[in-house]
Amino acid sequence: MLPTMETANKARKEHNDIKVLKAFIGTYCRGKHGSAKGELCPECTGFLAYAELRRRKCPLDPKPACKHCPIHCYSKERRALIREVMSYSGRRLMLRGRLDLVWHYFF
Repeated sequence: MLPTMETANKARKEHNDIKVLKAFIGTYCRGKHGSAKGELCPECTGFLAYAELRRRKCPLDPKPACKHCPIHCYSKERRALIREVMSYSGRRLMLRGRLDLVWHYFF
């Protein structure tokens, strides 16, 4: 059976969200933990796996930005960490010309 347009769009959105998570966490890890480009320290690798799982399991459709979500699926500690990651990485990625990430940073 062929996937519907809605299913394909949902999968594309999920893939894009995970790609953005990887970019943000990668930038954070390089800046804070001194990891090489394309690599993550063990702490950030674990956090990325946690964040990916949370994104894939999101019950809301359409998925809102996490800061506007009525359901907080991240633990309190991890929620603080993702806020720190987004704040740190968002500014740096925008200054490097990644304007496509402005949407994720502000919304």
